[in-house]
Formats: sequence, C-alpha cells, structure tokens
Amino acid sequence: MRMFKRYVPKMIAKHVSRLFSGRIYIDGRGGYEFNNGQLLVPVKAQQRHYQTVSEINQEIRRLKDR
Repeated sequence: MRMFKRYVPKMIAKHVSRLFSGRIYIDGRGGYEFNNGQLLVPVKAQQRHYQTVSEINQEIRRLKDR
C-alpha cells in the first residue's frame, strides 16, 4: 500500500499505471484500490471519491496516449 500525503493526480497516475494493481491511500481523500492500471471506485463511495477516480483515470489515459 502506497500512501500519498498530497493529492497530485499526475504523480498518483504514474504510480497506478506502473504497478498495475494494488492499493493506495491519499490523505484527505481516503483509500482506493486499482486493477488493470485503472483506479476503482470504493464500495461506500461519496462524491469526492468519484471525482478523484475520474481525475486520476483521466491522467492515466493521458500518460498512455503519449
């Protein structure tokens, strides 16, 4: 499990796309799991979780398109 002290979508996207599957924790945003290089929505998700997953997955797509 990797812990991020700050929410920096680009840095988190690089981590998720490199490791492909696992878990992360972002201070102030909560814990997330990722699989197949994409961040997954938590089971008891709130609006901020959906926004975080959307932003990070968008950054992952940008990294892959380069």
